[in-house]
Amino acid sequence: MSIDSALADAVSQLNRVRSEIGKVIVGQTDVVDGVVICLLAGGHVLLEGVPGLGKTTLLRTLARVLHLKYSRIQFTPDLMPADIVGSMIVETDDKGGKQLRFQHGPIFSHLVLADEINRATPKTQSALLEAMQERTVTSGNITHELESPFLVMATQNPIEMEGTYPLPEAQLDRFLMKILVQYPTRADLSLIVERTIQREETELSAQVDREGILKLRKLCRDVLVAPHVKNFAVDLVLATQPGGATTHPLAEKYIRYGSSPRGAQALVECGRVLALMQGRMNLSTDDITAVAASVLRHRVILNFDAHADGQTPETVLSKIIEGTKVAA
Repeated sequence: MSIDSALADAVSQLNRVRSEIGKVIVGQTDVVDGVVICLLAGGHVLLEGVPGLGKTTLLRTLARVLHLKYSRIQFTPDLMPADIVGSMIVETDDKGGKQLRFQHGPIFSHLVLADEINRATPKTQSALLEAMQERTVTSGNITHELESPFLVMATQNPIEMEGTYPLPEAQLDRFLMKILVQYPTRADLSLIVERTIQREETELSAQVDREGILKLRKLCRDVLVAPHVKNFAVDLVLATQPGGATTHPLAEKYIRYGSSPRGAQALVECGRVLALMQGRMNLSTDDITAVAASVLRHRVILNFDAHADGQTPETVLSKIIEGTKVAA
């Protein structure tokens, strides 16, 4: 198959996936695209938004459309690491003999929803770290491989602070994107209510299977990255780091710690998928700009002056991105 026909087929598949998800998820185009980008880029996604905006429904719908295994973990203060990764159990055979067997936990799925992740203790949150980073789970002296594709979609509620444990920066950095889920518009809300009134349940059909996802991932890695686009991603990350030669003035004033090198990697990886979704086999600076806010907002830590002046990662990053684009 030629690269042009492979590209056309990939765009067609992704459009069908987005259209099928749209039968259930009204609006939220940026959120849907962001989750699909993270899946194809091989990363994980953190969704932040108030309850009832369809975050759980989105991943369940994605699993049905992509014909992937799905599991949901409700994070609570009493959740233990074994409840996520699994544990050793004693089995008795027909002759009365006993042996240990590893019982897989809900982490052994293609799509894992970590619902309200900031309500669990740090010990339990850290149980996800090895799985997210290494794609493995270790029990005793045995390491179990997780099947690809593997995506953790974690959600957190920004308005609930009592009894929560904010994610440490090291774990936040392991999420490829942090996406803010906004309230629907009036038109979208009207359509949501209209669909609620309907008696028939929406029928969904699988558009791409596991093998198709892996092929799309491989095609994303073939998207070309020109030197000036790579340099733009590097300059953007350096602009967020205070104390550097190319630091943006606003970063020097308001940012305590800038993006890690993972930020530059994520900009290129996510931008490549976005380029493919738009039918191009070359990465552009516009692709980098489009994903920059979602990629960097959880990778910068603001200082006290920023909070005192009412600044947020969004307000600071928007000016840094614009300034870097003008300078490029």
